[in-house]
Amino acid sequence: MAFDIDQFAKTSERVAWGDLDLESFRTDPLPADTLAVVKYMCEVEYHTVCYLRDMLVTPSHNDGEVSTFMTMWNREEYWHGEALAAVLGAHGISVEFDQLKANRMRLGWKDRLDPVKQSVLGNIVGKDFVAVHMTWGMCNERSAASGYRRLAAMEPHPALAPLLKRIAAQETRHIAFYTTQATKRLEESPKARKLTRFLLSKFWGPVGSGAMPEHEVAHVMRYIFSGEDGLHEVRKMDDQIANLPGLDGLRLLETQFRRRGIYDDL
Repeated sequence: MAFDIDQFAKTSERVAWGDLDLESFRTDPLPADTLAVVKYMCEVEYHTVCYLRDMLVTPSHNDGEVSTFMTMWNREEYWHGEALAAVLGAHGISVEFDQLKANRMRLGWKDRLDPVKQSVLGNIVGKDFVAVHMTWGMCNERSAASGYRRLAAMEPHPALAPLLKRIAAQETRHIAFYTTQATKRLEESPKARKLTRFLLSKFWGPVGSGAMPEHEVAHVMRYIFSGEDGLHEVRKMDDQIANLPGLDGLRLLETQFRRRGIYDDL
C-alpha cells in the first residue's frame, strides 16, 4: 500500500502528554536505570535537528515527498524530546537545547564536518543516495519504536508507559514511510542495492551511536534488549530489514549488539 504523504502531513501532531499525571513521579519516581534510558532517548530525539541538517545537503532534499516527510518528522521527533524532557524535569533532571548544543560543540570538527561529508557522498552517488537514507531511517525507526515499546513493558508506570506507547505509534508511521520509499528505490536500482548494503554493513550503528558516548549506547541497548526476549526482538527486526530488496541475509542489529557484548552469554 502506498504511503499517503499528504495525509501524513495533515495529521502530523504533537504527541499528547497533557493528560498524564507527571506530578505522580514526585511520589513514585522512576528507577535510576530507567531514568538513564529516558534521558538517552530524550537527547537522541532532540539531536534529530542535526540529522535533518545533514540530510538537507544531500539529494534527499530535492525529492518533494521526502522533504515534506522530513519536515513533519523533525517536528514530531522534537515533540518526543519535549515530552521526555518533561518526564525528566519531574525528577529534577534538566535536558534543554542549550545544553545539547554545548554537547554538540564539544564534538568539534567531527560535528562540523558531518554535513560536508554527507554532501560530498550524496552528490557523488546521486539519487541512489536517497535509497541509503530511506533504508537507514527505516532501521533507526524500527529499533526506536521497539525500544519505546519494550521500555513501556518493563516499566509500566501510569505516567510513563502511555507516553512511550504514543511515541512508538508515531514512530510506526515513520517506519511505514521509510519502508515504502526504501523498497521502491532499492527495487529500481541495482547500484542502490549494492551501495545500501555496503554502507549499512560498514557504518550503521544503534540509534544514538556517534552522537552519544559509546558506554551509554551499550548500557541502553543492553538494558532494553538483553536476554533471550531481547535477542528474539532484535532478530525479528533484522528479518524485517533483510526483507528489503538486496539486503537478504543481513543481520544488522544482532551484529552490532554482539560487538558490544550484549549477547555474550547466548
